[in-house]
Amino acid sequence: MIKKAMVMAAGVGSRLDPLTQKIPKPLVPVLNKPVMDILLQKLKDYGIEKVIANTHYLAQQIQERYSKNSPVDIQFEYIHEDTLSGTAGGVKKCEFFFDDVEDFLVVSADGLHDADLEKIIRSHKESGCIATMAISAVAHEEVCHYGVVVPSAEHLVSEFQEKPDIEEAKSNYINTGIYVFNKRIFDFIPEGQKYDFAKNVFPSLLAAGEKINVYRIYSYWSDIGTIEQYIQSNIDALNRKVLIKTPGIMRKFNSLYVVGEDTRIDSSVQLSGNVVIGNNCSIGKNVTLENVILWDNVKIAPNVTLKNVVCANNTIINSPVEGKNKWEIIGPDKVIEYCNV
Repeated sequence: MIKKAMVMAAGVGSRLDPLTQKIPKPLVPVLNKPVMDILLQKLKDYGIEKVIANTHYLAQQIQERYSKNSPVDIQFEYIHEDTLSGTAGGVKKCEFFFDDVEDFLVVSADGLHDADLEKIIRSHKESGCIATMAISAVAHEEVCHYGVVVPSAEHLVSEFQEKPDIEEAKSNYINTGIYVFNKRIFDFIPEGQKYDFAKNVFPSLLAAGEKINVYRIYSYWSDIGTIEQYIQSNIDALNRKVLIKTPGIMRKFNSLYVVGEDTRIDSSVQLSGNVVIGNNCSIGKNVTLENVILWDNVKIAPNVTLKNVVCANNTIINSPVEGKNKWEIIGPDKVIEYCNV
């Protein structure tokens, strides 16, 4: 029904620092697969043929990955934003891409979900609305972290609350960043201005008497916008709460784990809890890994114990590292000696 989509991929990912020091947020891996790979494959599986992305931070990495020998067989275009123009402003810059269609899909590059896009699109078509927003329920104590949507009995948006205080929240439904728009949406986004959907476009639509359709997704949804959400997304994927096409989730005693390609692990290594080991890693003798996420090209010296650790690319760890009250996060290209994280 819809053949074109936009991926919002321009965010800096500052809340994921230091993991995003040398990699843009859309390429942060979940179970060793960049989250944008997962998203593009999902779009392709639902019949999307052409995708455009807005890029900004470390944009060349995204542009090169999907424009040349892309791991996902989908037609990919991009624009580069020298200055960020907001969620809606970025979509406005891609208006030319949708000249030949009536409706199109917009998704966030940091979303990880099992949402049925076909049902969302069908709901949009049947509603006749200018916009459809996928919403998901979260625990009431979590609403302060999200854009809250107050739906009506007719499955239309009646009100928005942007990250409200818990006691002031009128709903526990949140905006997932999955949208279907009619091309009339561009009439509500001025050109050349910084403009956001939540702050600017959606209130303008309601003020103009336009109806915004909502579709509740009951399946898994998360984003990887924070360190905590990133860790939880990997754990959820390991435990198959969200389905990612990745080879070899394995179980050994009390551990669920994934090992990337060309990785060498000594037979004496002990695994516990949820463990993700990236590509081209080297894990030495008598190493213990408990609740660990290692990216690519990580080397662990013999006799080292890691517990509650996320480690980015190209890091050498020669001493034990343990996150006690929270996980330890190690940025890229580090050499860890004497527990000095």
